[in-house]
Amino acid sequence: MNFLKTSLPDVLICEPRVYLDERGFFFESFNQREFNKEVPGVQFHQDNHSKSNKGVLRGLHYQIQHCQGKLVRVIQGSVYDVAVDLRKSSSSFGKWFGVELNAVNKLQLWIPPGFAHGFLTLEDNTEFLYKTTDFYYPEHEKCIIWNDPNLGIKWPEINNIILSNKDLFSDTFDTATFFS
Repeated sequence: MNFLKTSLPDVLICEPRVYLDERGFFFESFNQREFNKEVPGVQFHQDNHSKSNKGVLRGLHYQIQHCQGKLVRVIQGSVYDVAVDLRKSSSSFGKWFGVELNAVNKLQLWIPPGFAHGFLTLEDNTEFLYKTTDFYYPEHEKCIIWNDPNLGIKWPEINNIILSNKDLFSDTFDTATFFS
């Protein structure tokens, strides 16, 4: 696994070594020992899997208690994946980073605790996997509206964005709860 720095401290792109031949491909999608060399002390507790059609936007989600770090990837289709730094003490507080993750490039994104996370599906039947460092607690989940002008996230152009009620009626950045 090759770990690439991004414009946000602690957010990393994880690029696997893919072995291709006439049979297809093989790659190690996760190795705890290698991951902990780059991100020490992280242990994952839960794996999640979602499937969405083109134009589904999920996020920007985070848990204010039982904070979750997430290692995310796409196994079918593609997404534009976004992390937003919500750590008030960080020099990159309120800044965002986005990257396309897809079944072809096989990239993964590490989003540490203290960040909001969201993604927009760019193809039908997109399957998205993510490992989390803590369990899901719906009573602690928070959400910031995806198109908040204070964040200025440059999402890809999609004609019809599909949102859940939770994502449609989210907090603004100005009213959100942050990490210290």
